[in-house]
Amino acid sequence: MKTYQHYITGSLIFGVSTGMISLLARWITGNAILSSPESLVKYGLLGGIGYSLVGAMSIFSFGIMATKIRNRFPDFETIGDLFQQRLKKDGYWIMTIIVLFLGLDSLFMQAVGAAVLFDLLFEIPFTVSLFLFFLYCFVIAGLGGMKWIHRFEGVSVFFIFAAIIFIPLYFFIQEGAFAVYDGIRLYHPYLLFTKNQEGYLFIVTFMLVAFGQILTDRATWQRLYMIEQKKLRMTFWSTAFVWSTIPMALSAMLMIVIFDGPFDATYSLLFQLITKIDPVFLSVLFFLFFFGTLSTTIHAELHATTIHVVKHIRLPFKKGMTDRKMRQESYVFSGVLLMCLLIITHFVQFNLLEFLFFYGHLYAAAIPVMLTILLSKRVISRMLPYSIIIGWTLGVTVFNEFSPLQTIWISFAISSFVSVLSMLFAEVELYVRKN
Repeated sequence: MKTYQHYITGSLIFGVSTGMISLLARWITGNAILSSPESLVKYGLLGGIGYSLVGAMSIFSFGIMATKIRNRFPDFETIGDLFQQRLKKDGYWIMTIIVLFLGLDSLFMQAVGAAVLFDLLFEIPFTVSLFLFFLYCFVIAGLGGMKWIHRFEGVSVFFIFAAIIFIPLYFFIQEGAFAVYDGIRLYHPYLLFTKNQEGYLFIVTFMLVAFGQILTDRATWQRLYMIEQKKLRMTFWSTAFVWSTIPMALSAMLMIVIFDGPFDATYSLLFQLITKIDPVFLSVLFFLFFFGTLSTTIHAELHATTIHVVKHIRLPFKKGMTDRKMRQESYVFSGVLLMCLLIITHFVQFNLLEFLFFYGHLYAAAIPVMLTILLSKRVISRMLPYSIIIGWTLGVTVFNEFSPLQTIWISFAISSFVSVLSMLFAEVELYVRKN
């Protein structure tokens, strides 16, 4: 019988190309699809280009640390293993719950993206199409594990890049690049404004949030231990470069939609492309692009979240669980989680950027704590994980007079201050004990 470790890794070892495909499948997400229209409309081309650059920089920065992490912690499989080794019991549970909370956030955003897509493209209740989509995700990621996830990643990434190449190329050849540019100048000249100070603040803030997101991402940590160690840095750096082209291509698609007049709903801008596409081939490619993007991200998130719950929340209470029992619990949890997402998407409506800002406080507050856990060789203070809670809570409640972009930095600063303070107190306490 296959072990639970096989369910986690699929017994796979990635080189540069396969590692890139797996990381791209994880990070070309529904967030990027839904955030690109809002960031472009709100901050202009500066926001679209900035979104591309800072997302790539966060992946690049994690790549710098990847080899050091593997050298120092060679036998891990998940981010929860790091918490188990480096933190005391209460700190372990705090970080485990926070990481679970962040994972559920990401899964929810993918579910909303799928709901919007199916509602706009199909003339059937999106409940039916979303249920079938989640059933597909459950079979591949919930039942199949990493081995089955990897089998579908390459195909999905192929369709993603085929779409972002052929669809803009078709429209720019048909309409002409100058016609698109003149239309933007006529109907949406504010998109070309590059001296938007809030746009620059958005870029640097999103860089902070994106780095915190990749530092705490369970799926990325799994792939960190599946890539050949000598090829880690090159894999992450190559992924960062290739990923940066995706938001730029999405911005180009948006230009195609809005160059010939005003628009109504921001979130549906990309989906309005379907009404402009004449060739059936491009229409099918467009659907496969979105389907591949959403499905591969949900596969990675669902699999990583399920493992996190079973291995790092259930197993500590049931230490005698066999591999077979752990797999069974993984099947049940992944199915229940998808069913909950199906229900929640019917009742919740939100502005994606506001939702991103809300969780952005948590991602920003997590950075100093994660860096301390990873880089410090000293005993970790018991109070260190509480820095995230303190920074996040104060950032979203006390400083209401500031904008969300500013309070994210406040959360980061408070968490950093408390982190340093907690480690200093731990050093003082250790010195007093020795003397």
